[in-house]
Amino acid sequence: MCVNYRPPDRDVLDQGMGLKFDVDATWKPEIWKDYVAPIVRRGTNGREGILASYGMVPAHRLPPGVRFDSMNARSESVGEKRTFKSAWAKAHHCLAPMTAFYEPCYESGKAVRWGIGMADESMFAVAGLWKEWDSDAGPEYSFTQLTINADDHPLMKRFHKPGDEKRALVIVPRDAWDDWLECDDPEFARAFLQHFPAELMTSWAFPVPPRAKKTNQPSGQLFES
Repeated sequence: MCVNYRPPDRDVLDQGMGLKFDVDATWKPEIWKDYVAPIVRRGTNGREGILASYGMVPAHRLPPGVRFDSMNARSESVGEKRTFKSAWAKAHHCLAPMTAFYEPCYESGKAVRWGIGMADESMFAVAGLWKEWDSDAGPEYSFTQLTINADDHPLMKRFHKPGDEKRALVIVPRDAWDDWLECDDPEFARAFLQHFPAELMTSWAFPVPPRAKKTNQPSGQLFES
């Protein structure tokens, strides 16, 4: 499933979501596991923007030697899995704003990263859940994205390995953003877990740039070639 996406820059996010992030809040151009990213949740006075770690259980919260991915939560079992069920029951809904997310496409015979976004190139928001953690420096936050089966979706069924189940992120329509954030009933919340129309989406090949090689120089310094 999606483990890599592009968030909007601050101006696009603030304008699109109608809020104002802290001026000191920063995030990377692409988000991967355990990267800090902007999310939007329900606050006391409407939408609230916070920074959260991508993945419901951050790596530094795991026991030494344990690897565990929690960037995505399957909608079919989100209310049962220990990692997600508390946030689901408490309706800790959030939106993950983005301008594109990335999936592997095998139509060429090998895995090629493709970007998926809106046909009009606008910012969109994906349904997720957030969690609060205690720390000596104050509360920390993490989040996960909700996914649904995409075997029959005209666009999303093109991605992932042949033979694997196809999955898709839940893109929440703009006019339903607040309804999702304010929904307190876990059963009614399932009504939001629907596919976004393929005709309003677009996709394109977007391979991961090759990493610059590093070579040892006589001086002992490292230079990028």
